[in-house]
Amino acid sequence: MPMEKAQITVTARQLPPPILVDTPAGFDAMLDHLAVQPVLALDTESNSLYRYHYRVCLIQISSASRDYLLDPIRLPRIEPFGSILADPAIEKVFHAAENDILTLKRDFGFTFASIFDTMLAARILGWPQVGLAAVLERHFSVKLDKRAQLTDWGQRPLTAAQLSYGRLDSHYLLPLRDLLLEELRNRKRTREAQEAFEALPHIAYVEKPFDPDGFWRIKGARDLEPGELAVLRELYLWRDDEARLLDRPPFKVLGDRTLVLLSQVQPQQPYDLPLSPRQIDLYGSSILAAVARGRSMPPPSPPARVHNGNGRPDPRVQARFDRLRNWRGQRAAEREVDPDIVMNNDSLMAIARAAPGDLEALASLGVLGTWKLQEYGADLVRVVHEA
Repeated sequence: MPMEKAQITVTARQLPPPILVDTPAGFDAMLDHLAVQPVLALDTESNSLYRYHYRVCLIQISSASRDYLLDPIRLPRIEPFGSILADPAIEKVFHAAENDILTLKRDFGFTFASIFDTMLAARILGWPQVGLAAVLERHFSVKLDKRAQLTDWGQRPLTAAQLSYGRLDSHYLLPLRDLLLEELRNRKRTREAQEAFEALPHIAYVEKPFDPDGFWRIKGARDLEPGELAVLRELYLWRDDEARLLDRPPFKVLGDRTLVLLSQVQPQQPYDLPLSPRQIDLYGSSILAAVARGRSMPPPSPPARVHNGNGRPDPRVQARFDRLRNWRGQRAAEREVDPDIVMNNDSLMAIARAAPGDLEALASLGVLGTWKLQEYGADLVRVVHEA
């Protein structure tokens, strides 16, 4: 079980102000300091709640003695910061690293080495709560004001509340990393964690294109009549076009519930629209046009289901996959961790398809690291054979 606050020496306290880095001179001074640090903590903030084409708007960086708030909007370029992220001699600590790494790769082309993910470490240890706010409150008596997280990080100047929230997201990651590392060592899970961390620098950003069939995933869509579905499809397509044009998230144009309601009501006049006067002024005519298009279109067919890009597995593969999932659930329960910490579904399906007959064949699949191969390999081969 996680350590309690009484065992932690670091407590919430009055902190010196963070260093806002928004000038080339300040940027160079920051790089000089960071380049000689053995470990750094990082976080990012983006404006995804306010823009269709969102971007990283703030990078928080904490060393043992300083908290920096790096402003990529005000600075002409931050590419030299990439040398810090790529340096294997400097450990970079994130909480839930994957999204931060992906957006930093996308926006700036950065590469990474030597990652420690505090959320992933907490999950490997089976902590019941792994969100940063809950962890900081439990172990450091620090309460994050989550309202700042929902603000527009692309606006300038940043507010005092944003600056305070931003620095707290990275400031306590270094003592949290030390706490987690000690518990990993005590519970002999360090190798497992390190293997999981080593995969993080290699995750690749893949642009997800707009899915014209995404309306099927809207809550309530599958309860609609065929004609209503045709209207929903047209409204969904219209909303995405409008969001792109305005550079706003689609939900800030119209919410999903409103799309479903419009599909059911199918208004034909502005006064029939179940919208606010402002929404009617902005979108009324284009919504009515989308409804009219939908009423004239044939009902859409549900998209075909695809299993792992290889079609539907045959019954033997499915039987092996089901056995492997049952085994995974048992191991996860024994270790008191989530099932995906033991192994993810993609790895299980790859094993189910290949049906390796021995450890050498299992290793050749390339889906398991050294630790997992040693820890689980014999069991996996046995389960596949029994299936």
